[in-house]
Amino acid sequence: MIRFLIKGLIRDKSRSRTPVIIVTLGVLLTVFLHAYITGFMGDTIELNARFTHGHLKVMTTSYAENMSQIPNDLALIEVGDLLDKLNEQYPDVKWVPRIQFGGLIDVPDENGETRSQGPAMGLAMDFLTGNSGETERLQIEKSIVRGQMIKKQGEALLSESFSQKLKVEPGDVITLISSTMNGSMSINNFTVAGTVLFGAEAIDRGALMIDIEDARTALDMYDAAGEVLGFMNSGFYNDEEALKMAKTFNKENNISEDEFAPLMMSLSQQGNMGQYVKLTEVWSIYISMVFIIAMAIVLWNAGLLGGLRRYGEFGIRLAMGEEKDHVYLSLIYEAVFIGTMGTIIGTAIGLLLAWLLQTYGLDISGMMEGAAMMFPSEIKARISPSDYYIGFFPGLFSTVLGAMLAGIGIYKRKTSQLFKELES
Repeated sequence: MIRFLIKGLIRDKSRSRTPVIIVTLGVLLTVFLHAYITGFMGDTIELNARFTHGHLKVMTTSYAENMSQIPNDLALIEVGDLLDKLNEQYPDVKWVPRIQFGGLIDVPDENGETRSQGPAMGLAMDFLTGNSGETERLQIEKSIVRGQMIKKQGEALLSESFSQKLKVEPGDVITLISSTMNGSMSINNFTVAGTVLFGAEAIDRGALMIDIEDARTALDMYDAAGEVLGFMNSGFYNDEEALKMAKTFNKENNISEDEFAPLMMSLSQQGNMGQYVKLTEVWSIYISMVFIIAMAIVLWNAGLLGGLRRYGEFGIRLAMGEEKDHVYLSLIYEAVFIGTMGTIIGTAIGLLLAWLLQTYGLDISGMMEGAAMMFPSEIKARISPSDYYIGFFPGLFSTVLGAMLAGIGIYKRKTSQLFKELES
């Protein structure tokens, strides 16, 4: 019977063409949008993780309470011992110390007088040892516009737009005016090694990057760090695993008893990133449910219209003695075939479009001007294993559901009316 139904669908284009097109479009959109959401929102999470939040972050309890103010007077001390402990307890996480700081950049002229000034947001990390993988993680070499990487102590990187605002060239000397960990004024000179452009407005607006040992010297933070960031070796943030590690660490360190005890927070526990992570997790479900409901309604209507057109066919089949259950079951079989075929075609096209967006991307840097939160300047999809089967939920399920709803009319047929229909 199944073979007979398939032949009928192939030969009668009016019974299969429109439903297959509808299913294909719905599955295509589901697969493509899921890959798009996974890519764009996932890239946003990873961008914020790499630059500021980490997958996990360790800091003092007091620092965490005022994290937005970057209070380095409440920074971690004896960071070397803390790193050894973290590496031993969590070998699957890469731990790196960082110092964030604010300051004023002063650019002198040939006479030593101030030529230009501007506020800077400083980031200090390991540039010179090569053991932390920080330069690769932030893709600094790819982001250099002019000049070169930091090669020695006393060098700094400026964001490209900031350097143009200050009219600074690679090789020029700049002065950082800031405050130390103990609250006193700090004045230090740095040579601009190069300029960088990350494509994130929040960073490129006024970034200064120096080696962490230079920052420790300038800010009196010997063997100290404002934060210790952890990055999962998988390369992507896992909220459930991160929350579990943070809970275990905080329980062991009795954070409630000491305001300077190390506190671990997952990315989702920092600022508004928790809402963003949750949104990313549930968005694919929302997309699938929307298309399942919408396609079920559309296919239900298509099934009703098809049922009206096939009203005489159902009457003849019932008049010939075919049972209503058998007629109804044949509609379900047809729906399974149509849904499967449409899902395969839609998934293939959706994956192709997602691959193109994943490979070439879409530049949206013009839309990111003035953004306070870090967003990638290029939209890229990310094809995940679920994209290969997620289309079957709206494609196959909604098709069968629509056929089941439309086929209910078969049971409302009355045998006494069949002969009148056949006579007419």
